[in-house]
Amino acid sequence: MTRTVADDQPRRKLPFSPWHLVLIPLAFLLTVPLLWMFITSLQTQNEANRFPPVLLPEHPHFENYPQAWDTAPFGQFFLNSALVTVVVLISNLVLCGLAGYAFARIKFLGRGALFVVLMATLMVPFQVTMIPVFLIVKWFGDNVWAPVGIDHIGALMLPNLASAFGIFFLRQFFLTIPVELEDAARVDGTSRLGVLLKIVLPLSLPALSTLAALTVLTSWNDFLWPLVAITNTDQMTVPLGLSYFQGAHNTQWPLLMAANVMSVLPMLVVFMVAQKYFVQSVASAGLKG
Repeated sequence: MTRTVADDQPRRKLPFSPWHLVLIPLAFLLTVPLLWMFITSLQTQNEANRFPPVLLPEHPHFENYPQAWDTAPFGQFFLNSALVTVVVLISNLVLCGLAGYAFARIKFLGRGALFVVLMATLMVPFQVTMIPVFLIVKWFGDNVWAPVGIDHIGALMLPNLASAFGIFFLRQFFLTIPVELEDAARVDGTSRLGVLLKIVLPLSLPALSTLAALTVLTSWNDFLWPLVAITNTDQMTVPLGLSYFQGAHNTQWPLLMAANVMSVLPMLVVFMVAQKYFVQSVASAGLKG
């Protein structure tokens, strides 16, 4: 066989994966809405309404941010959103952790059937259960405790104290932990709750971090349920507060986009901190069924 000069030369390799040639343009397309939101937040009202649109404002108006903050009580909105998010986060980690461990390790009558029913609730959209949830929360506020009733901030917490997805997610991760570690602790006299707190949960930090990040994102960005349950301005969260800049005949786009940027920043920080746990926890949670 005749060898050519081209055969003797080593093949040049790209300094990165060929998949990057596809992923980089896709990533850019996904960031275009965020970039456009930031650009609009620096424009004037006339520039925002102009067609064709202005790609870069002549004089960036950073004063749109303090003006947006002062136009609506955004301090109260951020405080309400933070309070709801923290309460929902803690309750989900505690309740979903207990329920997930019970489904993963404790054998009780009807465990399989109850788990199937729990998973079936994931297929029901919230729009179907919204009216029953509204009536239940209203009953709680009228008969049990007023601060968890309609038009109170507690109404945003009560239906979200635990989630079927959180129970399923932690249950799947708990199944990947070797049961021998728990049996050794039980032999030493550790209670079932002690095993969960001292062994299972420390080994489940990736799953707990992922569930925490997803819960924070969902709770902070929730709009439909607060729109139904809250009418008092003092009880509104950030997504509802953005409606301050939208009128029946006019929308203050620069102020609205500035408020959107301020509301998105906390979630970007949460995602950047927790992203390293996403792949690890999801991959581990899917190993056993």
